[in-house]
Amino acid sequence: MSTVVIKTEKLTKLYKLSAEIVRAVDGVDLEIMAGEFVAIMGPSGSGKTTLLDMLGCLDAITSGKLEIMGQDVSQISESGLVNIRRGKIGFVFQDFSLLPTLTALENVQLAPFFARQKDSSATAKRLLEMVGLSERAKHLPRQLSGGEKQRVAIARALAVNPQFLIADEPTGHLDSKNSQAIFELLKELNSKQGLTVILATHDLGLGKQCKRIISLRDGKIQN
Repeated sequence: MSTVVIKTEKLTKLYKLSAEIVRAVDGVDLEIMAGEFVAIMGPSGSGKTTLLDMLGCLDAITSGKLEIMGQDVSQISESGLVNIRRGKIGFVFQDFSLLPTLTALENVQLAPFFARQKDSSATAKRLLEMVGLSERAKHLPRQLSGGEKQRVAIARALAVNPQFLIADEPTGHLDSKNSQAIFELLKELNSKQGLTVILATHDLGLGKQCKRIISLRDGKIQN
């Protein structure tokens, strides 16, 4: 039987904007199983990023319930949430989020280092080779193309051996060729390694290639 990686019940996030209360995420019920490749789709402002931030324990929940690997997030201490973020979840962001003064190898090493894993250098070298960037290991981010930066970011996300990967518009700053190449890498990680991938995108062409699409509008699931 497949493991439930993420389960939400009536998950809600409210923001106060001047005198107005904004429902960024509104009563979302969701189950994501181990090994799924899920696309969360919707227009700008639909709540995709806010939902992913909550699923990744980066943002607090206003109300509702979130379980990660069977653990109720509301019952976990802040230090426990830090451990979940560092050890169970891989993050890939639209802006790459690489440290500019560190090489590609050093950027990848950071994740296992903070997760207190041994042999972070060997892990980083192996992952850079896996994403096809072993020859660029000593390059700084400014010396890399957009597609190469995102490959480094993916390698960094994998360095903690995560239970699932959250990718928020990972192709948003890339051209169509590099976008498809990054997407193919994520698909390969899913199909060959069984990694659960949760991808937010507004690119319908990419979304249609995922195993499952969740449509979001005004913070609510549409399907």
